[in-house]
Amino acid sequence: MDIRKIDETLSVAPQISVQDVAEIARLGFRTLVANRPDREEPGQPAMTDIEAAAQEHGLEWVYLPVESGNITDQDVDRFAPMIRNAEKPVLAFCRSGTRCTVLWALSAARETQPEEILSKAHRAGYDITGLIPRLAQQAGKH
Repeated sequence: MDIRKIDETLSVAPQISVQDVAEIARLGFRTLVANRPDREEPGQPAMTDIEAAAQEHGLEWVYLPVESGNITDQDVDRFAPMIRNAEKPVLAFCRSGTRCTVLWALSAARETQPEEILSKAHRAGYDITGLIPRLAQQAGKH
């Protein structure tokens, strides 16, 4: 597993396996968020199998799939309250972790300065400088 810490409340990861869920729980995560659509590519673990493992290990499960490269304002509107209200810490995953990072960044932009968001994403290994116009747009929403 390649878990990348965004901040004290959220980490992101590329696709996890059913077998990874026990370790995720052991590491102290309380909520597991899937931002990847089921059957996005052949060989991907079924979300229902990961959900069952999450429940077996006492994790809160959130399935919030978004299309890669096409994150809408409605996706951000669903992600923002979920991440705010989720039991922390949260681990969100998708194919590479980028989608989760973008969702977090756009929702965080409503309350956090873009420089801080870009810095946290960069420390986690994600370059989201291309999002600067959307971060500004999200900041203007609240």
